[in-house]
Amino acid sequence: MTSSGFRPLDDKSLVEYIKATPALSSKLANQLDGLQIKEVGDGNLNFVYIVVSSAGSFVIKQALPYIRCIGESWPMTKERAYFEATALREQRRWCSDHVPEVYHFDREMALIGMRYLEPPHIILRKGLIAGIEYPLLAEHMSEFMARTLFFTSLLYHDTTEHKRAVAEFCGNVELCRLTEQVVFSDPYKVSQYNRCTSPYLDRDAEAVREDNILKLEVAELKSMFCERSQALIHGDLHTGSVMVTADSTQVIDPEFGFYGPMGFDIGAFIGNLILAYFAQDGHADQVNDRKAYKEWILKTVEQTWNLFHKKFTALWNEHRNGSGEAYLPEIYNNSELQLLTQKKYMQDLLHDTLGFGAAKMIRRIVGVAHVEDFESIVDASKRANCERQALVFAKMLLKERRKFQAITEVVLAVQQEQS
Repeated sequence: MTSSGFRPLDDKSLVEYIKATPALSSKLANQLDGLQIKEVGDGNLNFVYIVVSSAGSFVIKQALPYIRCIGESWPMTKERAYFEATALREQRRWCSDHVPEVYHFDREMALIGMRYLEPPHIILRKGLIAGIEYPLLAEHMSEFMARTLFFTSLLYHDTTEHKRAVAEFCGNVELCRLTEQVVFSDPYKVSQYNRCTSPYLDRDAEAVREDNILKLEVAELKSMFCERSQALIHGDLHTGSVMVTADSTQVIDPEFGFYGPMGFDIGAFIGNLILAYFAQDGHADQVNDRKAYKEWILKTVEQTWNLFHKKFTALWNEHRNGSGEAYLPEIYNNSELQLLTQKKYMQDLLHDTLGFGAAKMIRRIVGVAHVEDFESIVDASKRANCERQALVFAKMLLKERRKFQAITEVVLAVQQEQS
């Protein structure tokens, strides 16, 4: 369908759109009578429709020219839909098991049609709040991150290919600027959009704004986020961007995608798991004290990094003599040097991961957009207590990340914060 310009779709106009779009109507075998359409966009930015017929289903996601949760007072480019569709296709190219298929993209309408992840798929964050264990989560997420990050980096690409890809995603500047603001700037100053569990955390939020060392460290992370085009990152890889069942893990919503530091993705995922850990005491009750579940979360944190490390370095070794230009074989030409470079690369990546993970935790407690893990704890004093423990840990992790040599040490530090 060639649209005559952007217009937000509703249930009725969406049916007309589907009828006029063969890539979508064919997914329903052209059986459009009795279509079930449900708007489920509970996120901050977009309309999301689930479309189901007797013959098939898909999801329609449409970007609005403003931030949905705030309104037209905060404009936002709908071009983000183009970067989301492009990132989905690129990530699916390298990791088809864990990225849903895109059926249709309409740039003018800022609209993506993609596979519907049918029940029992749920958002991972909701599963973590409910205390559900996902035995394959670390295996699947480490696979997604290892493959999508390795195959879009200079360990695999030559510099010409890499710069072309970097240039294409440079256009996603507005969403990058949003991240720069809400993750690396707003929590460290007085901002109209900041909020916290007041009055309990007012002093804690003020302490963040007064912490000189914290500000020095976050400036370094912001610089890396803005300047380092290491790989195609998802850009918003929290537990709300992953849909799961016991045996399926699907990564969605890469509209913040661009070429940035790998640790931002790994840190976002691990940081959000640690937030879920600190929230568990607020969800505990007489039936379930959540202690065993907290242990499972920490085991998942540990396994995610260790499996990522194993898979990423295995890909590196497998493609060592390929077209990647980061470490040319004729220079890095003996096993001792290869081991040294790999060890330093992965150690630096762990420290980046911990720094970005900590920054993501801080912004979810004293910044603009909070997480349901904490927000669903009804008792404000109990919620604030959970948030304070997470905040204290995150501040320490951001400032002292370089002292950690292994993920086991990080897990131990999380446990000590609650002891």
